[in-house]
Amino acid sequence: MNEASDRPLLDREESSRWRRSPLAEPTSPSTSRRKTNRKKHVVFRDCRIEKKQIRVRDLGLGFDSDEIVLFKYCVGTCQGARGNYDLALKAMIENGSMSHRKVSTQPCCRPTRYETVSFMDAQTIWQTIRRLSAANCSCVG
Repeated sequence: MNEASDRPLLDREESSRWRRSPLAEPTSPSTSRRKTNRKKHVVFRDCRIEKKQIRVRDLGLGFDSDEIVLFKYCVGTCQGARGNYDLALKAMIENGSMSHRKVSTQPCCRPTRYETVSFMDAQTIWQTIRRLSAANCSCVG
């Protein structure tokens, strides 16, 4: 007898209920023909949006307002997104063929789309700041 059959039927049903389901295959026509790269999906989890409520005055853009806005920003690393360019550049810097003067050897987590933020200033005038808050983040570079 195996270990699973020694357990009562109820235990086996409960444990099977909590197993992970397999990942669904892509169904859209544009992605159904190509294989999905699981490692690629992990990379995008490293670079993500975080949110913070902040007073407009504390943004440092010169607006006089105590109004609080939701500021979205990008955080995370992009180590897994390094490509051949990044690897070759890093190797050349390490072996001395190139100086490191402010050269980035890896992609960085940056906004790829922005949102506009509107608020009322201290003189009760509506102000709008375009491209202030991150709407999407990705590994860039």
